[in-house]
Amino acid sequence: MSQDTIIAVATPPGEGAIGIVRLSGPDAIQLINPFFPSRDLLRARARQAYFGTLRDAEGEEIDEVVLTLYRAPASYTGEDAVEISCHGSPYILQRIVQLGGDAGARPAGPGEFSQRAFLNGKLDLSQAEAVSDLIASRSAAAHRIALGQLRGGVSNEIGDLRARLIDFASLIELELDFAEEDVEFADRGQLSELVAEIRSRIGTLTTSFRLGNAIKEGVSTVIAGRPNAGKSTLLNALLNEDRAIVSNIPGTTRDTIEEAVNIGGIRFRLVDTAGIRDASDAIEAMGVERTLQQVAVGHVLVYVFDVVETSPETLAADLDRLYREDLELVVVANKMDLNPYTKYVHYFGPEYAGKWQVPPERFVPMIASERSNLQYLQDTLLNIVTDGRGGIDAQEIILSNARHYDALRRADAALERVAEGLQSGLSQDFVAMDIRQSLRDLGEITGEITTDDLLGNIFSNFCIGK
Repeated sequence: MSQDTIIAVATPPGEGAIGIVRLSGPDAIQLINPFFPSRDLLRARARQAYFGTLRDAEGEEIDEVVLTLYRAPASYTGEDAVEISCHGSPYILQRIVQLGGDAGARPAGPGEFSQRAFLNGKLDLSQAEAVSDLIASRSAAAHRIALGQLRGGVSNEIGDLRARLIDFASLIELELDFAEEDVEFADRGQLSELVAEIRSRIGTLTTSFRLGNAIKEGVSTVIAGRPNAGKSTLLNALLNEDRAIVSNIPGTTRDTIEEAVNIGGIRFRLVDTAGIRDASDAIEAMGVERTLQQVAVGHVLVYVFDVVETSPETLAADLDRLYREDLELVVVANKMDLNPYTKYVHYFGPEYAGKWQVPPERFVPMIASERSNLQYLQDTLLNIVTDGRGGIDAQEIILSNARHYDALRRADAALERVAEGLQSGLSQDFVAMDIRQSLRDLGEITGEITTDDLLGNIFSNFCIGK
């Protein structure tokens, strides 16, 4: 347990009705007690809230506050802790922090409260990271994933994989102790089956990272197409507001416009782009170049075309230019009121097949100005992200942390070497070495294996006060 006491404001900067200052450490209660004459906090019951006046060292009133006491180990950090709820004035909050500092507390670093919770065994490392993700969640899906991780979804899964692997690892290590006697304690067939099962479960987790990361960061969705195809109109329809300027003059949009929208609990980052054509001036050329850059890094491309002005050959040429293998593609046939007989086969017959494929369910006829068929487009986008499920199972474990993903990939590579070693009859000392490596990689996820650099990198990204 840490020997010093830390203090920090736990609420966002700015004015508010309520502000909170947190203290944690062995002297947290003792430090604040002299400044709260309303109650002797040293004798007060823990996990209780006490109303009274907080005063400075000269006895001058700072504010009327509510103090909540926690005694180790029954607190978030596992240490003695005090939470001071006061009026949300930046001046008041700063005076309270200064008061605690003058009494001996030091300012908390980023994520230091959560780091102490981890070090004191209140949270494992994946749960501590989930705290940060929960605070940063901007959609129902991101909130659900972070909450599941905080409740131990990832921890339990990794813990089970490690426990089963440790059982066999101990037998392999025992064989090494009796190497001269040529005995075999671990059944190689059962170990091979276990390795295959664990690799399968790791594969399921790593596959889910694509969805989890998209949900966590927001799905980058680029709206592209020829000038005057209706891209900005479609953006406004998806946002349900007039965010982008709409005009009949081709080339009105010359720079990218980015806004976020929530569809089915998932955050989509929509990027409206300049029309794709041979630019007539340097500024428009820069806009077209930025369009291509956005498409190059996007997750979903919504290609919008005018059903009157765009030929199948033009559409095919644009998609050839924009498409890449890992890009999810949706094609919006816009202005259907002007050419209502337009059909999927007009543009995607076998004679126009390129390296890209657009299945019929991703061809969306629309009148963007009237928001017709907008719901179908939203459903299509949602199904792309959720692999056709239209939502996320609350019980499903979805990986959203890049550090976890990397550790699982390394663990899987080590287990692959174990499987190959077992199949080729490799000596047990090499097999044991790869098993140890996989256990180490899995242990990094929950913090059973840590380094100071790892902890510093993780908790430095937290907000101060958490």
